[in-house]
Amino acid sequence: MRKSGFLILILIWLTGCSPEPQQSQLFNIYQKNSLKVGVLHGPTSYYVGVDGPTGFELELSQALADKLGVKLEIFPSYYLEELLQKLDSGQVDFIAGGLTLTEMRKDKYRASPAYRWVNEVLVFKQGNAWPRSLDDLTDAIVVVKDSSHVETLQQLSLDHPALNWQQHPELDAEEILQQVVDGKIAYTVTDSNQLALNRRFYPNLSIAFTVRDNLPVSWLLANNDDDSLYAVLIEFFGAMYQGGELIALEDRYFGHVQLFDYVDTLAFIDAIEQTLPPLKPWFLQYAGELDWRLLAALSYQESHWNPQARSPTGVRGLMMLTLPTAQQMGVTSRLDAQQNIRGGSRYLHRLFSRIPERIAMPDRLWFALASYNIGWGHVEDARKLTQREKADPDKWLDVKQRLPLLRQKSVYQTTKYGYARGDEAVNYVDNIRRYYDTLLWVDERQQAEQRLELQKQRLSEQSSEQVLPEPSELNNKVPY
Repeated sequence: MRKSGFLILILIWLTGCSPEPQQSQLFNIYQKNSLKVGVLHGPTSYYVGVDGPTGFELELSQALADKLGVKLEIFPSYYLEELLQKLDSGQVDFIAGGLTLTEMRKDKYRASPAYRWVNEVLVFKQGNAWPRSLDDLTDAIVVVKDSSHVETLQQLSLDHPALNWQQHPELDAEEILQQVVDGKIAYTVTDSNQLALNRRFYPNLSIAFTVRDNLPVSWLLANNDDDSLYAVLIEFFGAMYQGGELIALEDRYFGHVQLFDYVDTLAFIDAIEQTLPPLKPWFLQYAGELDWRLLAALSYQESHWNPQARSPTGVRGLMMLTLPTAQQMGVTSRLDAQQNIRGGSRYLHRLFSRIPERIAMPDRLWFALASYNIGWGHVEDARKLTQREKADPDKWLDVKQRLPLLRQKSVYQTTKYGYARGDEAVNYVDNIRRYYDTLLWVDERQQAEQRLELQKQRLSEQSSEQVLPEPSELNNKVPY
């Protein structure tokens, strides 16, 4: 039905809304069976993950291509200027990159309906002097070249002529944040969602103050008289919002990073380096169909990787198993780290297998993790509450909003399994997702460093093999 709506739009355009309908942008998209999208590389939009290309903007663009019934062609770049050139020349239909809608961009390009809102914040390194205003800055603000933050600083300079700032021609937002942590850059301005994602890896990043708030994020289109694609985007974003798909997508990528715990993040990064290495082989061995890093993240949430961990309720070990669960999973000693990891993995796999297969990933995984915490029965109760309230019981976003209700007597007395700390299950899943993201980042960085070291070693060996010994050395070693 949704696709038919788009076809109706085409027919409207073909019957007179455009002077040359056969040349309309939407007509060409259908004719070529391809939607061409320029995407900015970055953790908030598009990146290559464990299973290949992924990201919020990629999934949103794919959703549009699916509704149009055409193929999606992605043109990724690290530089916005390069993508703007492609847009100006017609090589891409629009640019998706989590772009803040600035006045300059509105003057030069057409913007899609806003689908997210962000704040711009000034960031400094934890432990340094905390600037409370622009007048307290003691060094230059460094921002990404051609970013929305350049326009922000240009505007601020009108009221603060002495403001010292510069745009870096090479570094992206993530690299600039890393240099703030390293002490090479004193201050930067970045988007709130960008900061939230990077604080999982760099907990020493701190917000000094908000520079601008509630800024719309939009896709950029060419500014011309062709309204065909723009009309489709109005319907597309309206349907995505009304159907809850936009909120669910935002929750998938950003919902678990809104809360930040400085001390906990520091402790986790330290534990990755100090505590995890001897346990890692067992997480790898018993991960089964799951990513070992997810299993390790669950274990950290349960026990902080302490094999002797024990709760007042009697659960014990790295995966915090109850005695009955341990016995069912074949664990004879819950204090044996290897056995505990094996038992916890088996139990998680069993829970995962109970989740209806129609539930798509990663929601199916989040349901399994919540079940590990409070049991599948309570999760099922929350799913039934969700269905009762006309929401989707197969979406984690909808169910997690009802899980806290299991604490309320007026609600839990109507359920099969009764009272449960559903709010704790929601926090539990969010914590594991944060730990997992951090562990992915650290592990992939370590692997990249190892590959680089191996490359250097091979190059060194090759160069040493090419150096021939002096004739005198040959005479000493080879008898004639």
